[in-house]
Amino acid sequence: MKKIGLISDTHGYLDESVFKHFEACDEIWHAGDFGPDVAAPLAAFKLLRGVYGNIDDATIRSEFPEHNRFDCENVDVWMTHIGGYPGRYSAFVKPEIYTKPPKLFITGHSHILKVMYDEKIKCLHINPGAAGKHGWHKVRTLIRFCITDENIHTLEVIELSGR
Repeated sequence: MKKIGLISDTHGYLDESVFKHFEACDEIWHAGDFGPDVAAPLAAFKLLRGVYGNIDDATIRSEFPEHNRFDCENVDVWMTHIGGYPGRYSAFVKPEIYTKPPKLFITGHSHILKVMYDEKIKCLHINPGAAGKHGWHKVRTLIRFCITDENIHTLEVIELSGR
């Protein structure tokens, strides 16, 4: 079993409470738009997987790919910053998501918290919303979940205080 802490769109702001919320996690996954001074503290805390976002500089782009596709507990995971959502996938992912769908598709960018199941391709889509202070979102959010033996479960939405 792996416990995952999922975060996105920090835009250079890393709330100290993230470390408390992700303390029991095995890995942290960041769905892009890190901004400055976010990746290093997260990587020092837990194993960090991520993708770069549209605001990320050359340093982040050299450390993280645009698309990160990997296996976690026999679950095919695809993480990308701008990917759309069921019924409205980005043109950049549409050809592959329909021909070789993952079991778990993670995106950021919209600052909108979404957890949706795409019945057409049998894929769970998760966007953790935004954890940073920059953007139009009203509530800052994180997600925690577990992956065990090909199953994604125990999903929790965490609201961070203040904006």
